[in-house]
Amino acid sequence: MAKYKLEYIWLDGYKPVASLRSKTQIKDFASFPKLEELPLWGFDGSSTKQAEGRSSDCVLKPVSVYPDTTRKNGVLVMCEVMMPDGKTPHISNSRATIVDDADTWFGFEQEYFLYQDGRPLGFPEGGFPFPQGPYYTGVGYKNVGDVARQIVEEHLDLCLDAGINHEGINAEVAKGQWEFQIFGKGSKKAADEVWVARYLLIRLCEKYQIDVEFHCKPILGAYQEPLDWNGSGMHANFSTKFMRETGGKDYFEKLMAAFSKYTAEHIAVYGPDNHLRLTGLHETQSIDKFSYGIADRGASIRVPHSFANNGYKGYLEDRRPNSSGNPYEIASRILKTIQSVPTA
Repeated sequence: MAKYKLEYIWLDGYKPVASLRSKTQIKDFASFPKLEELPLWGFDGSSTKQAEGRSSDCVLKPVSVYPDTTRKNGVLVMCEVMMPDGKTPHISNSRATIVDDADTWFGFEQEYFLYQDGRPLGFPEGGFPFPQGPYYTGVGYKNVGDVARQIVEEHLDLCLDAGINHEGINAEVAKGQWEFQIFGKGSKKAADEVWVARYLLIRLCEKYQIDVEFHCKPILGAYQEPLDWNGSGMHANFSTKFMRETGGKDYFEKLMAAFSKYTAEHIAVYGPDNHLRLTGLHETQSIDKFSYGIADRGASIRVPHSFANNGYKGYLEDRRPNSSGNPYEIASRILKTIQSVPTA
């Protein structure tokens, strides 16, 4: 038997964006624990906006497990929050009741800013760096500085060590802005891995005295006036088995009609303050409009050339979700809209 350090991770009750929380317990196992071997665990919900002090108990239910190579015998345990009976999902539990389908594949492109001393990494105090242009996929100290690449490379390794389907990294359009990509089959699996990847990034940055800023438009002028700097998204690439194997232009057009019909429902779960980002500028469509186009990064839905050239089969990219959005809710809403379109 060996003592394993189980890091239970969950989402708190803060709004409009839940924060990640975690705590450690030590348990004996003969080998790396399986999900079904992990116990429920209680916590003080009154300290996370998930209960009142007079009845503060909440319960953590493990839902996915990953190795944590930063610790000897380390284990990362993603959890749902349950009521004290351990069976009823807490009102803040955004995972338990979402639409899921293992044959629906998601690829999330998570953008974020690295922040230090209250400003994006590389921004001078009280001013701005050279206008954006050279930073996207940039190389060299003047473009990416001396610590950001070290962070993103280390984060990449931590995710791969954990078995997360991390697909890649790149510097983004604005100074101090980066992106990582996560792929998963099914709403829950893909979103679990996005949340754990976010957790690993935030925790990693502690030792560099750097914060991760997930707000979709952190660089604003007076009176929250957007400036000429890109916001951050979490573009959601998606495909169902039908889209990959059958597809067709007629189905595609019906699917786009459904996405247009449910524009408000999608925007409602695509992350707060999206009106600051979805302006029709900086590779976005306006928040109150819906459009799609081949290779159009100014559209709501970007249609890859490969999709159109393959008989309208493959994957599509919804560019509206923002960087602080909840991937559970985003994936579920996409899948719900897809399921509203007949395939026969």
